[in-house]
Amino acid sequence: MESVLLQFPLQGTPLSCERYGQGHINRTYLVVTDSGRRYIFQQLSRTAFHNIPALMENVAAVTDFLSKKTEDPRACLHLIPTRKGQTYYLDPAGEYWRVYDFVEDSICLQTPESPEDFYQSAVAFGSFQRLLLDFPASRLHETIPNFHNTPDRYRIFHEVLAADPLGRAAAVQAEIDFALAREQEAGTLQRMRETGELPLRVTHNDTKLNNVMLDVKTRQALCVIDLDTVMPGLVAYDFGDSIRFGASTGAEDEKNLDRIEMSLPLYQRYLEGFVPACGSLSRREIETLPLGAKLMTLECGLRFLTDYLDGDHYFHIARPEHNLDRTRTQFKLVTNMEAKWDRMRQIAESFLP
Repeated sequence: MESVLLQFPLQGTPLSCERYGQGHINRTYLVVTDSGRRYIFQQLSRTAFHNIPALMENVAAVTDFLSKKTEDPRACLHLIPTRKGQTYYLDPAGEYWRVYDFVEDSICLQTPESPEDFYQSAVAFGSFQRLLLDFPASRLHETIPNFHNTPDRYRIFHEVLAADPLGRAAAVQAEIDFALAREQEAGTLQRMRETGELPLRVTHNDTKLNNVMLDVKTRQALCVIDLDTVMPGLVAYDFGDSIRFGASTGAEDEKNLDRIEMSLPLYQRYLEGFVPACGSLSRREIETLPLGAKLMTLECGLRFLTDYLDGDHYFHIARPEHNLDRTRTQFKLVTNMEAKWDRMRQIAESFLP
């Protein structure tokens, strides 16, 4: 990787380059140079992203736009162009690499250490949408076609299930039945998107807590990271993915499902930060936020299950049944949301204008 790093005009000579973070898709490294500067160095996944030049056009356009709206240099990501002025480097093996400035004096949490941490992530993602309200969304490429098109996710699931390439389906029939029983409801947001009942916005589409950097001293939101899936979408997508990940009482790959439920206090705290920070949500958008939480959780579980049946090609795994464990936590969360559905709706509707 040293030869790749030399393609970027870093300040100083690299002293170390070590794996960093817990991302499922790209390979991320922390680079430290002899000048004391730190950088995030990433190898982009060609499995997840089939048009990385287009993806990098999106990232460059959004980060440039945000940099003009923020005063703190830590408030948005800053790409380091290659020595030839490109936003990425394509190595002889066909791998794509990029470098960001490290967001100094910041922390990145896998799970909230307090309700305030979760609230700050809500402020971050709500503000992200508000700041991009006047961004020309037509400039954005669809980096993963049909990313939150849940009916299309089911189409892929059915294809993999029919092929059952590793013969795993028989042992996970309960999970398969769970997904199939909710297939019709799963397409609700997509149908509302297609009919124009919900407006398209520039959305992040992967709003986990660990995609927000917090100031290490104040614990206030600094920066939204991982912009690879920034595309036009629905506000319910961003809200729902945040709740799925951050309002769960257990880890995404927790084996003991008794530890998994959706925390209503965290759900409410997130709404308190997110809705005001967005600035202008319609009544219909607010009414569909609980549905976003449920359907994004269901969709994510379906994706984990599909990848498990297909041989674990998309998500990085650390053990043979890692994706199956992830599937079960998501489906347990869906079940818990269904049990708390009336209260979820009541809380969301309290934020109606």
